[in-house]
Amino acid sequence: MSPETASQEETESGSGKNRSRVGGRVTLRGDLRLAVPDAAAAFGVTAAVFVFLYVRMGSGTSATVAVMPFMDDPRTYWMYLLSQAFGWSALLWAWGTVMIGLLVSGTRPERLRVSPQTLERWHRTTSLTTMALMLAHALMFAAELVRYEAQLGWAERLWAAFADSFVPGWYDSGTGQIAIPIGQAALYLAVPLGLLFYVRHRIGARTWRVLHRFVIVVYVLSVWHTLLYGTNVWYGEWPRTVLWLLQIPVAVLLLARLVGPARRSERLGKPGSVRRLPWWTLRAAGRVVVAGVAVALLVVALSGRDGGRERPVEPPSTSPHPHHS
Repeated sequence: MSPETASQEETESGSGKNRSRVGGRVTLRGDLRLAVPDAAAAFGVTAAVFVFLYVRMGSGTSATVAVMPFMDDPRTYWMYLLSQAFGWSALLWAWGTVMIGLLVSGTRPERLRVSPQTLERWHRTTSLTTMALMLAHALMFAAELVRYEAQLGWAERLWAAFADSFVPGWYDSGTGQIAIPIGQAALYLAVPLGLLFYVRHRIGARTWRVLHRFVIVVYVLSVWHTLLYGTNVWYGEWPRTVLWLLQIPVAVLLLARLVGPARRSERLGKPGSVRRLPWWTLRAAGRVVVAGVAVALLVVALSGRDGGRERPVEPPSTSPHPHHS
């Protein structure tokens, strides 16, 4: 998911044309069919991550157990592990769809042999898969809370799990008080911004393009949520470093997209009239900010000062989320 250009309106070539278009317009139903192989690959990656996390928790080497020692039984906390696995695959797919979207919306590299139509199709299908993975991540977190609140009746358990997982500001324990609302904001922005593409003929292509630019905010919120609440990257070790390093190409592509947009109307040029000066200044400032972010990411990754905690010698005296009364 990322800012796209009006080239989404162009006709696709290949076998996906008849399946994804009705009357020359791309449809959600058609893209859902095209997304099946991508979604299958995503769920396969999720399964592999789940097995990896399960084995590490069982062996006692999991960073999650180091953060929360009571989670030393993968058979009990398998739904939490599955939520983590969906979260990691969602972030990976979000990274991929952002990268593809930035390639689509910027000046296409000459060495890139993939056609713009194919890139656009990949961008749409990976966006749909990302939304599904984000929702599965939240649902499995809620399922773990339903299991945990065993002292309540079923109605109370379902409500407590739903509220903690989907109602902003309801979760009231530890870092989750900040991290979970950030993740909820990413989910609640991702779905409408991603699906607006399929009704752009009703809201207008220009309105859709303006709104779709905010999808990059969804990705930033997702990374922020992970850095705050992803127990596997709490400590200043290689997983956290890799997560920071992956943000550098995103920042570089975003800067390239801003400096050399495919649409002539989005190029910076000269400010021209006094009336256009504020808008020109805002665009120029955006380029400076993104360039600064790219440099900052590089400094963070190379210096190792990435906000990670020191792994404690002794396990912390933490306890599960307090039961709801």
